[in-house]
Amino acid sequence: MSSIELVPGLAGIPAAESSVSFIDGQAGILEYRGYPIEALSEHSTYEEVAWLLLYGELPSASELAAFNKDLEELRVLPDALVAMIQAFPKTGHPMQALQASLAGLGMVSPKVNIKDADSRDQAARRVIAATPVLVAAFERVRAGKEYVAPKAGLRTAENFLWCLDGEAPDEVAAKTLDCALILHAEHTMNASTFACRVVGSTENDPYTSCSGAVGALFGPLHGGANERVLNQLGTIGDISNVEAWFEGKTERKEKVMGFGHRVYKTKDPRAKNLQILATEMFGKLGNTPKYDVALKLEQVVTEKLGSRGIYPNVDFFSGLVYEKLGLDTDVFTPIFAMARVSGYCSHWCEQMLDNKLFRPAQIYKGEREREYVSIDKR
Repeated sequence: MSSIELVPGLAGIPAAESSVSFIDGQAGILEYRGYPIEALSEHSTYEEVAWLLLYGELPSASELAAFNKDLEELRVLPDALVAMIQAFPKTGHPMQALQASLAGLGMVSPKVNIKDADSRDQAARRVIAATPVLVAAFERVRAGKEYVAPKAGLRTAENFLWCLDGEAPDEVAAKTLDCALILHAEHTMNASTFACRVVGSTENDPYTSCSGAVGALFGPLHGGANERVLNQLGTIGDISNVEAWFEGKTERKEKVMGFGHRVYKTKDPRAKNLQILATEMFGKLGNTPKYDVALKLEQVVTEKLGSRGIYPNVDFFSGLVYEKLGLDTDVFTPIFAMARVSGYCSHWCEQMLDNKLFRPAQIYKGEREREYVSIDKR
């Protein structure tokens, strides 16, 4: 019998050394390269944060301008990739389309020399630049609309909304989406980031590695929490039902979606600034019944469960924001992915610096030394 102790899901087992991000769940701290997420989401842009995650420092004005120009050029999808997306079944899930599209992006991009820093860097930038366009392209396809190419002079959030609608985006909406992208850009060694590093450890390029990460994110135990929050708010229906609904959940010992976090034991630091911007956006564009229900639910849950460290997480607000932007609920997780690719690529680049193939052990529980029986005697 093996003396090795099994740790299901590798919970708490360090899988790598990393300087990309830091979490202290007890204190409610999330830092990207040492910078508090609250400061970044208030003062920075997604492009600045992507640079920070990739290179470890905030960019200078000239570095950011050159980076934005490079991303602008790398957003342009080759015709063959657009044709591939247009051929996808319209009934397919957007996450499946994104996973296939990222693999397709690798097929139409220059071969990556993983031993060469410039080659790795350019491939990582291409993934970050193109992913929002890939998401928007499939949204257009399944709605029966023509592909809208990215527009020069727009940043990531603005360009995504442009590619989605073919119209100049509302300033407050673009600012709020930009904040949401920052907040979802990185979150240490979660399941999809680990998947990215595992695939990368075989000396795979970032297209395939990020495609693998998106596959992990598609699973209901990882992505899609904000979609489930919206479904929950729809079930509650009206603000007058909130307290009775919550009491029923409590009596049945059922989880209230959007509250609490596996890591954070205080209010999710990512939720604070997004809530501020969401309030501004709803103030300008108008409230929705679900938003009113959400505000009441936050009040009730915080009063009842706040003392136990259960507070709203970032998913509680992000779904409300995406719905207000006119997005279908099944595209919420692809938006999560188009933010997180900057984190994925940063971890992929880090993995390549001192790569070791992931090859964990197992504890064998089956039979041993069995005698083979020919088929005529079975």
